[in-house]
Amino acid sequence: MEIAIVLLWIVAALLVIVGLAGLVLPGIPGAAVLYAGLVLAAWIEDFAFAGGGTLAILAVLALLTYVVDFVAGILGAKHFGASRRAMAGAMLGAILGIFFGLPGLLLGPFAGAAIGEFSAQQSLGAAGRAGIGATVGLALGVAAKLALAFSMLAVFAAARFMTQIMES
Repeated sequence: MEIAIVLLWIVAALLVIVGLAGLVLPGIPGAAVLYAGLVLAAWIEDFAFAGGGTLAILAVLALLTYVVDFVAGILGAKHFGASRRAMAGAMLGAILGIFFGLPGLLLGPFAGAAIGEFSAQQSLGAAGRAGIGATVGLALGVAAKLALAFSMLAVFAAARFMTQIMES
């Protein structure tokens, strides 16, 4: 195997890893980076195993991660009666939470939503509910995005290895 091919496989693997991390960490377009890694992997093999149909399925799954993220956050926050300020606060809290590691990632959206809701309604109870709603929505969204991402990996692996098995 040529060194260039090995380097391309390393880049593809790194894109997949960064893409998976980006599904959990705000600020990294996880699904797009994951998709780019899988497209690069298919390209390395001249699309012999993962062709246009497989890549179209992967693109739909990648786009669904954005839909799921948006819907989960809104439904979580709305279910608990959060205002637009609470949702904006949850987003800001998630971004700022990155700088505080795992506790920041978990508590940032809660704190942001609670502060946003308190600024809108001046009620600690409503602020607490908004914080819980944002956190539940965020957690459900991340779980759904990860499920879609692993579905992308499974589709790619099935296309890659089933084609090879069928040819044997």
